[in-house]
Amino acid sequence: MQRYLDRFGRALSVVINILDPDAIVLGGGMSNIARLYMEGRVCVERHVFNDELRTRILPNLHGDSSGVRGAAQLWAPAPREKQ
Repeated sequence: MQRYLDRFGRALSVVINILDPDAIVLGGGMSNIARLYMEGRVCVERHVFNDELRTRILPNLHGDSSGVRGAAQLWAPAPREKQ
């Protein structure tokens, strides 16, 4: 787990160093690991260029079904016929 947290910190720090986002929302099954939001944040802090990590790291709003919900919104509903 420590190796995963270290690599998580390195990967997210690259995104933060390049894009400087206000927040990063984690998705998928791995986003259910509570340690990512505490220990993972510490690992990210080690690798960012700034003196402090201002980017929020957040869990997704709809849990594991966020990806499915997003994919479902890609298609517009079929137009209804007037009767």
